[in-house]
Amino acid sequence: MAAHAGAGLSTHVLDTARGRPAQGVRVELWRVNAEERLRLTAAVTNADGRTDAPLIERGALQRGTYELTFFVAEYFADFAAAADPPFLDVVTLRFTVGRADAHYHVPLVMTPWSYSTYRGS
Repeated sequence: MAAHAGAGLSTHVLDTARGRPAQGVRVELWRVNAEERLRLTAAVTNADGRTDAPLIERGALQRGTYELTFFVAEYFADFAAAADPPFLDVVTLRFTVGRADAHYHVPLVMTPWSYSTYRGS
């Protein structure tokens, strides 16, 4: 499955400890400003490690600060090599959208002990 064509904001989660897309990761998207933190949507990743729909459709994305929250300890609960208690519980990525007319793809590449991200295409 390809990335969401024309999406304003999308994500993709990869499990590099097992070498596969991370299916079943709970994801929340928040809008953050000085006065409040507002949850915009929640989703669960599919077999390809993506959400079934964009987190924000093109045209609805606004300039500003956002947070993507990934519930990684839940996902790695059945991974025998993971620490007990989990080293990573919730991974929160805070990022800024500067161009509302652009596509923002924010992947999470993870193991039970580490993660990285980047602005994808």
